[in-house]
Amino acid sequence: MTFTPPEATCQLCPRLVEFRNDNQRQWPDWHNAPVPSFGSLDASLLVVGLAPGLRGANCTGRPFTGDYAGDLLYPSLKAFGLASGDYQRRPDDGFVLKNTRITNAVRCVPPENKPTPAEQNTCRPFLIDELQAMPNLRVILALGLIAHNAVLSTMKERKVSFPFAHGAQHRLGCGIVLADSYHCSRYNVNTGRLTEEMFHQVLRNISPLLL
Repeated sequence: MTFTPPEATCQLCPRLVEFRNDNQRQWPDWHNAPVPSFGSLDASLLVVGLAPGLRGANCTGRPFTGDYAGDLLYPSLKAFGLASGDYQRRPDDGFVLKNTRITNAVRCVPPENKPTPAEQNTCRPFLIDELQAMPNLRVILALGLIAHNAVLSTMKERKVSFPFAHGAQHRLGCGIVLADSYHCSRYNVNTGRLTEEMFHQVLRNISPLLL
């Protein structure tokens, strides 16, 4: 199955379209459109975030690129052989993912980084199609509770059966493992809720499952 991402002028979510248009007027040189996934559809690992950051992926056009979360995510992936190159907060830095793909549950930046449940539902078909187009997928790494729940809804699993917990691994009915981590956000790192070692341990634990 092939995967067709949302068009750059996607009109499905009126609130997000209005916010996108406002951003285009303020920052005409930014990406300001649904952010495409990063990495190959042949990957065994899919990292799922919530939505693009305003001054990160919405600006650069690459997930987690240009914001604080990428400063932890990308060097960590490289440390475990899941990427190569030097991450430099821009999409032309030559950074390459290995056996890994990164996407978001919601493709457009939402106001205050908070997509509504309706917007999550509207964008879900893109994640459904993306998962179906990944023949080698073995592990989904959800960054945060909302991404975790988005994956469960996409896979038609009961949330009560797979509670979110940092470091948890859930074997879903299809055989894919859903792994959980706190989001690599500035707030989580600055408050100590997520440390580099904690995130590395999550990657350490899922690495054998990707072989």
